[in-house]
Amino acid sequence: MRDPRTTSLCILGAGGFIGSHLLSRLVRESWRDIRAIDITSDKIRRLLDRDNITFVHLDIYDTPGLAEHIERADIVISLVALCNPSLYTTVPLDVIDINFNRPLEVVRMCAARGKWLIHFSTSEVYGKTIGRYAPEAADDPARFVLSEDTSPMILGPVGAQRWSYAAAKQLLERVIYAYGFEQGLEYTIVRPFNFIGPRMDYIPGIDGSGVPRVLACFMEALMTGKPLKLVDGGRARRCFTYIDDAVDAVVRMLERPDAAKGRIFNVGHPGNEVTIAGLAEKMLSIYRELCPRIAPEAPCMDRVSGESFYGAGYEDSDRRMPDITKARSLLEWEPKTDLDTALRHTMAHYIREYGADCAPREAC
Repeated sequence: MRDPRTTSLCILGAGGFIGSHLLSRLVRESWRDIRAIDITSDKIRRLLDRDNITFVHLDIYDTPGLAEHIERADIVISLVALCNPSLYTTVPLDVIDINFNRPLEVVRMCAARGKWLIHFSTSEVYGKTIGRYAPEAADDPARFVLSEDTSPMILGPVGAQRWSYAAAKQLLERVIYAYGFEQGLEYTIVRPFNFIGPRMDYIPGIDGSGVPRVLACFMEALMTGKPLKLVDGGRARRCFTYIDDAVDAVVRMLERPDAAKGRIFNVGHPGNEVTIAGLAEKMLSIYRELCPRIAPEAPCMDRVSGESFYGAGYEDSDRRMPDITKARSLLEWEPKTDLDTALRHTMAHYIREYGADCAPREAC
């Protein structure tokens, strides 16, 4: 059997949060031929002097360029996405274009050239749980635990543009499945459940604008002494997954092609479920440990509506709890990092990177 580390990899979106951590792992384990494609290299610059990495500055809109590099690869890992809830209700056409139209070209190229496509989708494709519509049975695991092959995907109405991202991602999954069915495309679909870790997001006003995802929003608030805003009271529940565990799942897919091909995998940590309000409390507590001299003495939290925070047309998934039976059995994968440890590592990185710029008070 061929050593998987001798295969040629083309990673689209290699310079982002997930890509930078995946690239670090592949370099550390001496994968021999990695083509890293992105429009930015800030998060992976320290890796680019390695002999086994070729960085290509290329936009997803450059179809001929993409075709050239996909042609040279054995495996294509597609990480390109526009993933930010604040954009779903404000620029839905861009969201649909980047999350459906552009990667659709990648799917077609892989199908035409006989490449194995590992496509990163999202756990948002599941939408709302059955339990949301049957509150009397909301605590029945059959109503909220999300299975790759059996759970329904319940999205909101067309006018609720918050679902533009989930709908685009879900439709692309169906296209990938159809290419596998009709044309024999070798594929693996990954559904991430709230990956967190160093380099995951930006801080508005320092290295980005707009509204980042929840963990970065809370970190900005903590480091600047602002209230932590709980959208719709922070009732939504999420399972946060540390990036090292997530990358381990992807590497196991690469190492076990027979187990991974033609399948969809939830990648998440069921043991790390927390309400967003609970997340805020945990982060405040950890921030006090990491920065005892400047951390706020008491939690300052504002409850805001989803529409006032994200804009008209915002709705939310009530709960996202992954069933990871398939990853456990086929990939022999198990997430290992508990929520407190994951938060501590992630928050320490934010403080190192942004603390001096954010906090006008004494440094940590």
